[in-house]
Amino acid sequence: MNTESRRPPADSLARRPIERRILAAPSSRLGRWAAALMAVFVVLFMINSFVFMPATIEVPWRESLLPFYGLGMLLCGLAAGVIALVALTRRGDRSWLVWLALLPGLSVLFIVLGECLVPH
Repeated sequence: MNTESRRPPADSLARRPIERRILAAPSSRLGRWAAALMAVFVVLFMINSFVFMPATIEVPWRESLLPFYGLGMLLCGLAAGVIALVALTRRGDRSWLVWLALLPGLSVLFIVLGECLVPH
């Protein structure tokens, strides 16, 4: 399968001003995936912050569910960052959503490295 056919022609990217490429929606499939995973990460993070963490009632299913929920949330954020990096470097997607999708990946790396380097 020819992967070159999925890329937009180089001359069409050169004709579009940089402002239009940045302010537009993601133009590649990887860019759209990165933006979607970023949105899922933000929703999961908000649910975790506003529903699970402030709850003071001890529920038996919380102890078994929350580690998997947290791991899934972190993997979603890391995948958004990695896919956004690939979309930026390999596909030339310069959308602001793709640039923004780098933030969950960087924050997850920061959290994981902090836990590994400074355990408590």
